[in-house]
Amino acid sequence: MTEGHATPEDDPFHRRLHHVRQGDLSAETAQTAGMARRAAISDATVGSSRLWMGQTHVAPATVSANHHHGDSETAIYVVSGTPSFVFLDVGGEDPREVRIDARPGDYVFVPPFVPHREENPDPDNEAVVVIARSTQEAIVVNLPDLRPQGRRSGA
Repeated sequence: MTEGHATPEDDPFHRRLHHVRQGDLSAETAQTAGMARRAAISDATVGSSRLWMGQTHVAPATVSANHHHGDSETAIYVVSGTPSFVFLDVGGEDPREVRIDARPGDYVFVPPFVPHREENPDPDNEAVVVIARSTQEAIVVNLPDLRPQGRRSGA
């Protein structure tokens, strides 16, 4: 401890808050074709150790590549546009693609390891979502299609 001043290690209750402005979001994060991710809260931006949060922009009339986020839970909040989230429902006899069409104010939860993609069917307006992940690292595993790729059972 420095004279008269507690350090963050000495006093975890008096650390500084971090303010990340829109213009300070970082493109230095994992990316998927068809979308642009920008990190707001991460180890690199604020020293976060267990949380990642940022924005994703999907251009008009764009379909992202198929991907999943490893063991990370992902929460999505739709800010603007009308994005769609597509995943493979394997619960029936024949697997089929399911589409969740979202609007501003909607939330979407993506469980760990679930292959999915984002689509923006609007020909004129970009879709913007805020993403929060349960892992500090922005895990992105890009895939050729929505079928699980090389995933061990029970993993």
